[in-house]
This record gives sequence, C-alpha cells and structure tokens, in this order.
Amino acid sequence: MECQRMSMKAVVYKGEYDVTVEEVEEPEIQHPNDVIIDITTSCICGSDLHMYEGRTAAEPGIVFGHENMGVVSEVGDAVSTLETGDRVVAPFNVACGFCENCEDGYTGFCTNVNPGFAGGAYGYVAMGPYKGGQAEKLRIPYADFNALKLPEGDAHEDSFSLLADIFPTGWHGTELANLEPGDSVAIFGAGPVGLMAAYSAKIKGASEIYSIDRVPSRLELAEEHCDATAVNFDHGDPVEQVIDEHGGEVDKGVDAVGYQALDPEEVSEDDDYSYQPAKENPAVVLNQLIQVVRPTGELGIPGLYVPSDPNAPDEMAAQGRLGIDFGKLFEKGQRLGTGQCNVKAYNRELRDLIIEGRADPSWVISHRVDLEQAPEMYERFDEREDDDGAFTKVLLEP
Repeated sequence: MECQRMSMKAVVYKGEYDVTVEEVEEPEIQHPNDVIIDITTSCICGSDLHMYEGRTAAEPGIVFGHENMGVVSEVGDAVSTLETGDRVVAPFNVACGFCENCEDGYTGFCTNVNPGFAGGAYGYVAMGPYKGGQAEKLRIPYADFNALKLPEGDAHEDSFSLLADIFPTGWHGTELANLEPGDSVAIFGAGPVGLMAAYSAKIKGASEIYSIDRVPSRLELAEEHCDATAVNFDHGDPVEQVIDEHGGEVDKGVDAVGYQALDPEEVSEDDDYSYQPAKENPAVVLNQLIQVVRPTGELGIPGLYVPSDPNAPDEMAAQGRLGIDFGKLFEKGQRLGTGQCNVKAYNRELRDLIIEGRADPSWVISHRVDLEQAPEMYERFDEREDDDGAFTKVLLEP
C-alpha cells in the first residue's frame, strides 16, 4: 500500500502580483546523493520580483526560493560528506559537479541538471524541476557537491544565508570587472546585489566606490557600510556626476541592475520607488557603463538580462535585443564579463571571511519575518521603500 506523503507550508506563485503560503508535498529523497534539509532561513531575492511582476514565463504553481540554508534531516545512501544535523547553505545554482563546465568552475552553467539549458536553480522559471526553499523543507540534489557545510549552532545565521546568492553575486560582479586594489569603480544599482558589489569592492581595496541609484535609504547604506560616494540619478545625469566627482572616467564598472533599469530621463524626484515598467530602458545602464569607464577599462555585468520579456517596453527588448553602444565600447577598447554567478567559486572563501570576522554582510538585511508573512513582504519589497525605510533584503523563517 502506497504511503501518503506529508505536507508542508511553502510560498507558491499563483500569478502576477500573487503569491500565497499553502500546503504542498514535502520533498523526498529521489537519488542516493540527495539530502533533505529543514529550512532555517530562506531569502526573498530581487530576481524573484521578476516572476512576481509577470516579467517571465513563470507559470502558477512554482514554489519560490533559491537562497536557502538549514539543517540536514535526511541523507541519501550515497552521500559521503554530510550527515543528519549538519548545518548547510546551498548555492542557488544546482550543479552536478562533473560536467565540463562544473569541472572548470562554471557551476552556474551546468549542462546536466537542466536538459536543454546551461544552468539550474531552485524555485525559478526555466531553471529545472527543483522546488524552492521558501518552505519548511528542501531537497538538495548532488548534495556532496552543492551543500556548503557551516559551523554548528546559529552563529552568523543572517550573514551565512547571504552566501546562497547575493554576497557571492556581488563579489562576482567585481570579479567580472577584474577589480584590483586601488581601482576606482562605479556600481549601478544599490539593491541587494549592488550593495554587496560595493561591499566587495571595499573588502578588495578599491580606492573609490561610486554607488548609483535613486532610493535614498539604499544610497545611505552604501555610504555607511561600503564607504561609497552616493550618486542619485534623480539629481542629474549619473555619468556626468561620477566623472565630475572623480575628475575623469573610472577604472571599472558594475551593472547590478539588469534589464528592468529605469531611464533617468523618464523618472523624477516626485515619483515613488515602486515598479514602473513604462519608464524602463533595458539598455540604459549598459550604455552608462560604457560612458563612465575609461578606455581599456572593464565592465562586470551580473545584473539579470533575459532572452525574452513579455512586458518589455518595445518589440526588440521583448526578444532580449538591446540598443547597446557597441561602437563606443569597441572604440574605447573595453572588455566585459557577464552571466550569473558561479556561487561555488566564492562561497567557501566568503564563509571563512565571515567566520573570522573580516566580513559581515548582514547589515544589508532589512527584515526577518515568519514564512506566513511572505505575501505581504513581496508586496512591500516590490515598492523598494516604505514608511519603515529601505526594503533591501527580506529573510523568511518557517
């Protein structure tokens, strides 16, 4: 007689601007190298908002959550490095560990975990069959490879949760730009990833850091925690502001915004900070980077760009085709790097920086709430700032 599977609470996508917390089936061991974890912390990511806002092909029923940590509660027979009770954080990348890309360190582009697509992730459209961890439990496949073991107890819980995505992704942005000690850098976007890119630049010894955004509370965080110069594009052309302040073009640039970038010419100080698709220009930040970075400088682009966008401002952008000033890029001899973060390339070292007290990214967290509050948190996070101040990073706990 077949046993009925237990149920658990999870955040489920129902449609545009609609997520609910409802009962779903608990995960099971599906392969001998799986583990199941009891979630202790899961994060809401700015990338989740792309689905929430209807800017992807996400269909109702997805369990959200690609930034997950917890304690191992079940272990597959083939798992050799983990045991029940271990505290772990999972990179948002689901990776096999043995394909050519994984062997080369490009775990964000694994060719085995999501057939027909390079890369897999938890709880995200087109990223494979892996349910998310904004829930009470999560299955981690290829667990020996994908689960990063953490010290026992609950120390650094907030900081460790950021190892799943935004701290490594911010670091990745500076790596893509080949940021070196003494470099000056302009970082577009002071959301969670942009703030972590600025923080990474500080840790790496950047000489000057410019943080560009329009949300005052986020810019204040960049000034306070990253020693950045805040550049509010509501107050004028951000390229001109950076060049005037710096006395010329900067060495490196990071795009931590992506395809939903607002056009500075379309917004004003009178506008609120909520989602404004009619005022977007998906190529604007890329072109601003080309303008603000010096000849032979380098651009890091971890901001999300997509091959199709159902709510794009024009037909070309709907196909992922953008009006980039490639002639100017060529003329200036600039180089660029792009693509999602290969979290495993960085998370072990960043974990150790946290353990040794040399990094503490938890300042970026604005809210830690019960899982049941997820629908409200999505709505408020989508507004970027409210009467309580910045919505920078929301942590959920079951």
